Amino acid sequence: MSARLRILSMTLATVLAAPGLAEARPDSRSMSCAGIQAMIQSHRAVVLTTGPNTYDRYVRQFGNECDWPEVPMSAYIPARDGHCPVYRCDEPVNNFPN
Repeated sequence: MSARLRILSMTLATVLAAPGLAEARPDSRSMSCAGIQAMIQSHRAVVLTTGPNTYDRYVRQFGNECDWPEVPMSAYIPARDGHCPVYRCDEPVNNFPN
């Protein structure tokens, strides 16, 4: 019975430790703009923390990371060295004057 108890306790410990092993979102405020842009280019899409309670998904300018009808649209996020130009999936605005 002690072998069963050990296996059960090891399984329980593994299940409880798994959420702690998850990787946290990178914080754009602690990264350089060049580092942010390189990360987005190499991973194609990245979820970044941009403030105490804010985060978003940022993508490459040219690629198929956005779901239709969304397209990569310009955005600026805080970086260690100022505001950084990036792209975020958003629906295009079609309000042209007649």
